[in-house]
Amino acid sequence: MHNEVKSRSRRGIPAVNKVLDALGRCDLPRPITVDLIRRELSKIRAKGEIPEFQSIVDFVRRALEGLRASRLQPVINGTGIVIHTNLGRAPLASEAVGALNKIGSGYSSLEYDVANGERGRRGAYIENALALICGAQSATVVNNCAAALVLIVRHFTTTKGRARPAGAPLKSETVISRGEMVQIGGGFRIGEIVEAAGAKLREVGATNKTTLGDYKRAIGTNTALILKVHRSNFFMSGFVDSPSSADIAALAQKKHIPFVEDLGSGAIVATEQFGIAEHERTPVEALEDGADLVCFSGDKLFGGPQAGVVAGKKRFISALKREPLFRALRCDKLTFAALQATVDLHLNRSTGGIPAIALLQASEDELRTRAAAIFDSLRGLPIQIAIGHGTVKVGGGALPKSTMPSVTIDIVTENCSLADFAARLRNWSPPVIGYIVNERFKLDLRTIFPEQDDAVVDAIRGVSAKDP
Repeated sequence: MHNEVKSRSRRGIPAVNKVLDALGRCDLPRPITVDLIRRELSKIRAKGEIPEFQSIVDFVRRALEGLRASRLQPVINGTGIVIHTNLGRAPLASEAVGALNKIGSGYSSLEYDVANGERGRRGAYIENALALICGAQSATVVNNCAAALVLIVRHFTTTKGRARPAGAPLKSETVISRGEMVQIGGGFRIGEIVEAAGAKLREVGATNKTTLGDYKRAIGTNTALILKVHRSNFFMSGFVDSPSSADIAALAQKKHIPFVEDLGSGAIVATEQFGIAEHERTPVEALEDGADLVCFSGDKLFGGPQAGVVAGKKRFISALKREPLFRALRCDKLTFAALQATVDLHLNRSTGGIPAIALLQASEDELRTRAAAIFDSLRGLPIQIAIGHGTVKVGGGALPKSTMPSVTIDIVTENCSLADFAARLRNWSPPVIGYIVNERFKLDLRTIFPEQDDAVVDAIRGVSAKDP
């Protein structure tokens, strides 16, 4: 009897096509929609209780909306964080976007020597240009900075082992200060990345204080390299000290050990020009101080696509490019296209065309003028609107001690909670992302492009008109 009831209950589950027809027009590919309907109907079948048909349709529609929201899409960043990792880091310059369209839509000279009509070298122009920007003998590119670090560590801790004389010890240790054992986004830790590359960590010093003597005592027959990591997403103050890069480089040179500096953020221009007192170290400075190699991200303050740039001594760069792992980490034509356009902007001193830098350089007067226009366009809505003050962070692990003054649009809702209002804006098209502080919803104009102001107004008007 129980099985008969269960069988009748299961017969009450609607057919996939019936649910599909009831959903109406859907902008997702049909196979994706059908697969989701089947999975949701399977969940209902497993529960044993069959809801009304319309409830099933509504349930599936909500699931489709969640799936649709998970697709990569443009958003409006009102968070006040310029290099926002969750929102795609650095926006690309128009020149880089144009290069993507030109190169991506057809064939290209990726590995073809047009002058001689034969196979060419991938990234030849970009590597030369990056070496020039960094003041280095040579440079190369892989697909992100973590990959660059893995390639470097793996080369020095395994290649040396293969080439060592018979009976000589394997040089497998990477010396690093405990104060630089940082955790980056997604829960990844520098130590784990280094160990994944096949190295053994040799931590020196204490969390807050490391001396040159600590490095000296750690160096031995197993030492493969000394690694210095930029404290990209935190800072320490108080009883804190560490030797300069120049001092570490001199020690490494004396001991005939490579010295590598992971700079992270990729600042090329002086960050003081943004009105920020804190200085972000550049590749030129690190190499002048004696680093053998530096690595940094292409999609942070450099303002380009995701990439890991390695610059330094030619013999080391050449050796890295001979590593089998290099091929697995190399960049594709689209990364090269966007990076090449961004490199040219740096070399032509046209960094105002790089969006992240342009946002940081915007004056408060410009932001106030825009805020006043947005304020006037939002009069008469059932919300309280004011022009407020904001504090911007560079983000992307750069300049963790520094903030910049900014201008915000502040909103106090009357018919719904601030959390609901924020959710409505996130569900708008394009989504508008802000933050809540001091019982106000805020949109920071320094991270919103001027050409997006009308879209912000439309979004606020649209969600404010909805019934609570």
